[in-house]
Amino acid sequence: MSQFEIALLLGMATITFAIRYTLFAVGDRVRFSPLVKQGLGYVPVAVLTAIIVPAMLMPNGEGLQLTLDNAYLVGGIVAALIAAFSRNLLLTIFGSMLVFFLWRWWLFG
Repeated sequence: MSQFEIALLLGMATITFAIRYTLFAVGDRVRFSPLVKQGLGYVPVAVLTAIIVPAMLMPNGEGLQLTLDNAYLVGGIVAALIAAFSRNLLLTIFGSMLVFFLWRWWLFG
């Protein structure tokens, strides 16, 4: 590792620590309005959606792949359906993973 890479890592670690420590240090003194609290509840869903949807729609990173050959898309649709009807996290994970792997096995097996 070069000195630049070490300095870069230390700088990123320092900035990350400073931001998180500041929020924890003053967290008990900060009061959010009910509207902000409600909005913060959607942050995890928005972040996970921003991570998952591009990987599901563009698994190769080269344009949209909206075909039945895309096991990621099929697994994602099944996950959304299972989650909508069952509201069971483990069933959603296991069911969609099962469909994903069976779909890949069927296509490429």
